[in-house]
Amino acid sequence: MKKIFIALITLVSLSYAQKVYATFDVAAQKSANLAFTASGIVKKVNVDIGSVVSQNQILAKLGNKDIKAMLEKTQIVFKFASRELKRQEKIKKLIDASKYDKILSNYENAKASVAYQQALYEKTILKAPFAGVIYDKSIEVGDAVSGLMLKTVFKIQSIHARKLILEFDQKYHGIVKVGQTFEYKIDGDSKTYTGVISKVYPYANFDNRKIKAEVEAKDFTVGLFGDGMILVDGK
Repeated sequence: MKKIFIALITLVSLSYAQKVYATFDVAAQKSANLAFTASGIVKKVNVDIGSVVSQNQILAKLGNKDIKAMLEKTQIVFKFASRELKRQEKIKKLIDASKYDKILSNYENAKASVAYQQALYEKTILKAPFAGVIYDKSIEVGDAVSGLMLKTVFKIQSIHARKLILEFDQKYHGIVKVGQTFEYKIDGDSKTYTGVISKVYPYANFDNRKIKAEVEAKDFTVGLFGDGMILVDGK
């Protein structure tokens, strides 16, 4: 019985024969700096710092009456060009080929003009690229923005999804793998948490000779830090 007990202890100790120390910072799983790519005067700002937004929600708009008017004009031209093309397609065999080609060309040009004006119009509207929370804002109604000199006006990050950016000594580059367990503590928190390595960066930092890895987490405040142990499979 004693031998069996010793064998079990040995088997357990071999399962995690080595632990690799790592420090980490908490980062948002998704984050982005948002800016207008068009020039104009800010007409409307719909969110503030701390606002929770959904994907494609409108965050701010530039004054765009002139661009909207031009878009509507091109849409009208396109509508009549479409009607004319449909009429001519019915009698295509009865008309001169060059005349039909000209009508088709007018249709295609009108279609391209609508697409171009639509793109210009959309650049005056800033939308959230994903569901998240606004954590920085540097824009107010009346501000002038320039598409030639991009300036971040909002910073957005995922609401709950976080990632721990681990750093460990490069000498362990061959044994730390995706799927291994990471036991850790957040600085100032006595609770021990457990996560799984989801990514190992394929390079070492030239300055500190550290390698990075990532562990998925939830709801920690971005910017916190801590440390822990990577449980390396000893098999």
